[in-house]
Amino acid sequence: MQTTQLKTPLIYSEATPEKELIASAAFGNDEAFEMIMRRHNRLLFRTARSILNSDTEAEDALQEAYLRAWQALPNFRLEAKLSTWLVQIVVNEALGRLRRKSAQIIPLDTTINSSDPEVQASLMDKSDQQPERFAMRAQLRKIIEAHIEQLPDLYRTVFVLRAVEELTTQEVALALKMPEATVRIRYHRARSLLRASLANDIDITLDDAFSFDGARCDRIVNAVLARGKSLHFPRKRGPIDQELT
Repeated sequence: MQTTQLKTPLIYSEATPEKELIASAAFGNDEAFEMIMRRHNRLLFRTARSILNSDTEAEDALQEAYLRAWQALPNFRLEAKLSTWLVQIVVNEALGRLRRKSAQIIPLDTTINSSDPEVQASLMDKSDQQPERFAMRAQLRKIIEAHIEQLPDLYRTVFVLRAVEELTTQEVALALKMPEATVRIRYHRARSLLRASLANDIDITLDDAFSFDGARCDRIVNAVLARGKSLHFPRKRGPIDQELT
């Protein structure tokens, strides 16, 4: 997980065993729970982001999920994996937000029959013609064109004629004066090469998807710790503490 420099010296570090952090945080220790959050922030943010499709909503969901987790930590079973338990809480929080959002959607018939000019204008709006869609398609087209240009000469022309110009195999064979079987083989090999090169780019870029910078990590941690002051934790030694001794 990407971590940032802590603002204050802590008695806990990246090397502190997870069980020790859990045992302390379960009794309300902010520093222990801060370390837990910083260890799992990126994983959990990406989980929420994948469901909610919004950075802002994902941050809000993550904060709520952390508070739920912190409050429930005294009941956490140490034989379970903490990251899995936290992911489950984040998923439930994110899905709950989606359900509440869906419940607020105005029925389609009501929308279609509305006399509100803004509503009617939105119905006439075609998302495919929105500027950001044009920009996205233009960027995607450039990426695909760059990969097609990298195809070996042997395959590139066949691929362009078959896939881009949509000529039939027979037409390509006639145009390039080669057997139809050769056209089929080169076309399929070109597609395989193109698919592999695009997949390689995706793999390289995937690690940067929904980037989780230090500022976001600090923002989430500070918000949870501030709201966590109102939480109530057990004062007596509980099952977790006893298990550690």
